[in-house]
Amino acid sequence: MRNLTLADGTTVPVIGQGTWHMGEDPTARSREVAALRLGIELGMTLIDTAEMYAEGGAEEVVGEAIAGRRDEVFLVSKVYPHNASRQGVAQACERSLRRLGTDCLDLYLLHWRGQYPLAETVEAFERLKAAGKIRRWGVSNFDLDDMQELAEPACATNQVLYNPEERGIEFDLLPWCQAQRMPVMAYCPLGQGGDLLRHSAVVEVARRLEAEPAQVVLAWALRQPGVIVIPKAASAEHLRANVGAAELRLGDDDLAVLDQAFPPPRRAQPLQMV
Repeated sequence: MRNLTLADGTTVPVIGQGTWHMGEDPTARSREVAALRLGIELGMTLIDTAEMYAEGGAEEVVGEAIAGRRDEVFLVSKVYPHNASRQGVAQACERSLRRLGTDCLDLYLLHWRGQYPLAETVEAFERLKAAGKIRRWGVSNFDLDDMQELAEPACATNQVLYNPEERGIEFDLLPWCQAQRMPVMAYCPLGQGGDLLRHSAVVEVARRLEAEPAQVVLAWALRQPGVIVIPKAASAEHLRANVGAAELRLGDDDLAVLDQAFPPPRRAQPLQMV
């Protein structure tokens, strides 16, 4: 597994595990826990979750999966914007820690901007950091103007939607983050609903490289310096395929095929969210 080095010298894998929609179906819990555990064994030790996912259910699944092996995992969770006040952040963090069965998060993100001033949320994050409840903090779904308004060197990452179908960040937000040496975490890197993986251009490149379509799409995102992808996978087959994407290299001809099917942005675009 390839690693990326954060500003403080900590290394994290470039391919982590997402958990959106986990914890919603009680009958799937054992499979979800097993998938996360296998992902850890395969080197995808960064696990991303949020209090929003299944209203804490995903955090409970993650807590079960990492029980007894917390030290192996780089644990990320996110706070709802309506909980992002001085007191709300602290209370939400305590609930997340309890569900996750740990006393500290490696990274805590503001899920998206809400009613509270950024300075108030940052103050709350810094208090949690001083108290040892979190090691780092960052943001999610922040566009370029949001990042410039934030203007916080302590911000460890920006987690945004990024895949060949949604590549607007390449025009301005991604270059800005790269210039700041701030990692970008790409959520939904495989798209939604499976259409992206069935696209003729993706299938063509996969066939040419003797790879899986998911590997091609993940390798496409990872061609960018400073990008981490957090796909969700619930089967051993998909997990192993995701891991293989870390070593897949797309050639100029491959990228040209994908660029023709999914043109790069030629102007600034509003940040897309799901």
